[in-house]
Amino acid sequence: MSRFWSPVVQSLTPYVAGEQPVIDGLVKLNTNENPYGPSPRALAAISEAVNDTLRLYPEPTGLKLREAIAASHDLDPGEVFVGNGSDEVLAHTFQALLKHELPLLFPDITYSFYPTYCGLYGIDFREVLLDEKMQVRIEDYRQPCGAIILPNPNAPTGSALPLAAIEALLQEHPDQVVVIDEAYVDFGGESAIPLVQKYPNLLVVQTFSKSRGLAGLRVGFAVGQRPLIDALERVKDSFNSYPLDRLTQAGAVAAWEDQDWFRKHCDLIVASRERLIAALRELGFEVLPSSANFVFAEHGERGAVELAAELRKRAILVRHFRGERTENFLRITIGTDAECNKLLDALKQILA
Repeated sequence: MSRFWSPVVQSLTPYVAGEQPVIDGLVKLNTNENPYGPSPRALAAISEAVNDTLRLYPEPTGLKLREAIAASHDLDPGEVFVGNGSDEVLAHTFQALLKHELPLLFPDITYSFYPTYCGLYGIDFREVLLDEKMQVRIEDYRQPCGAIILPNPNAPTGSALPLAAIEALLQEHPDQVVVIDEAYVDFGGESAIPLVQKYPNLLVVQTFSKSRGLAGLRVGFAVGQRPLIDALERVKDSFNSYPLDRLTQAGAVAAWEDQDWFRKHCDLIVASRERLIAALRELGFEVLPSSANFVFAEHGERGAVELAAELRKRAILVRHFRGERTENFLRITIGTDAECNKLLDALKQILA
């Protein structure tokens, strides 16, 4: 702590990102990255964009990317907002749309950046308990609030709500913004984007980091009716007019347009997830149902801290979240089948 800090800095509890170590032979299953990487078309587009135009500022609104996303969902480009990763999109959303007199609602076990944003922007919030099965119950959100944000599928649990439940939530809160954070929706969830034109209070946020294998490029977007997008643009243009550089925009457009690559590798990850769930259960783990590219699992006889430490000794990283309800769980990213097999072999050794 320094006497030069602003008061808000002194009170912040920063988000802790997943570990990114450099270890030979590492099996990295801790940050939900895509094990197959981006589309070759995205890599080619990035390479082609490395030219003299880098001396010029990029198009400030990401127009070509917004047009590509909008066309896929029969929307107007003015109903799409793009930013430097979905974390930046969420940060602008918290500042532009989620600060009100009544508290913001979100689950007690969820993306741990949410309370960090609340601290940064001075947003009052209330955590809504997941049920005993670690599921979101829409009826628990029938309470006074300023706004609601839900990840769907939820993180780190992987559980997903059906679209009908999201629509019910929107109908029950017509005067509050409802943000659906869909970072993992492409692995088995139902996107709420088809509801955008019907509900003016809905904002849907997605990312290119997971299903499109571009975590290193930092691309996120939001979809909503024009007044919500306008609010995000006003905050963005008061913060950074050029959040996506030329290389990023070129790569993201190409990745979005390569639907065959996208779908093929989502299907591979889903198939690997189901095989991993079955194998973990055979080893004595309880694994929550997952619609994401990770699983949330606990072992009845061995602690999660011990298991994570033993796996790390074998150059296998998984994620552990401290907390009363998450202490015994490991969040395990779905890797390639070869990586999942290394994980399972290591767990067999440890459990023996």
